[in-house]
Amino acid sequence: MIPKNKYSDKIFLLDKPLDMTSADAVYHIKKFTKVKKCGHAGTLDPKASGLLIICTDRMTRKINEFMDMEKEYEGIYRIGAVTKTFDTESEEEGFTATDHITEADLEKAASKFRGEIEQIPPMYSALKHKGKPLYHFARKGETIETKPRKIFIREYFVKGISETEVFFRVICSKGTYIRTLANDFGKELGVGAYLKVLRRTKIGQYAPDNLNEEYKGIKFRVL
Repeated sequence: MIPKNKYSDKIFLLDKPLDMTSADAVYHIKKFTKVKKCGHAGTLDPKASGLLIICTDRMTRKINEFMDMEKEYEGIYRIGAVTKTFDTESEEEGFTATDHITEADLEKAASKFRGEIEQIPPMYSALKHKGKPLYHFARKGETIETKPRKIFIREYFVKGISETEVFFRVICSKGTYIRTLANDFGKELGVGAYLKVLRRTKIGQYAPDNLNEEYKGIKFRVL
């Protein structure tokens, strides 16, 4: 009798490094574990770090359950400038003075986004239109009209850490685009903003803590 692969039917909590795609993380874990089936429970952009949940074999049935869970993120907005992609993947433009912005202004802007709100997905996203991701059209200079989606932001904390940088922490429902939240926050503030740093710190009750294994620069723990 062939012994069962000890990594089969497992849940992996990963701390995805910067500049690695979620698909690459899945590839490395599948190669390391030699399981038949492997998938992640929610994409994390290459320029973001933090928690990525990967399920193997029969545990892939739980992926949708994890995707439906609340997410927690923290990071930094750069205020006083914008980018086409709402993050650091494109050049800064639209520079605006920020020396007049106070903590009260930051809190007032953040308060507009707590609770149930509508959010328009960004053009530079993997959301599909006619079978192709929106970024396919955006890179060709095309704009596709997308419908606003209802999301829920349970907690949203902001604090200025310099004249042009704002730390934030947000707990939100699935389907929330943090890049869009950054852009919309900048509009509400009146000076523009984009997402400079992003880290996912929780999915439901799961966090990238006590990671005791590592492969290809990916630290992880098996539940």
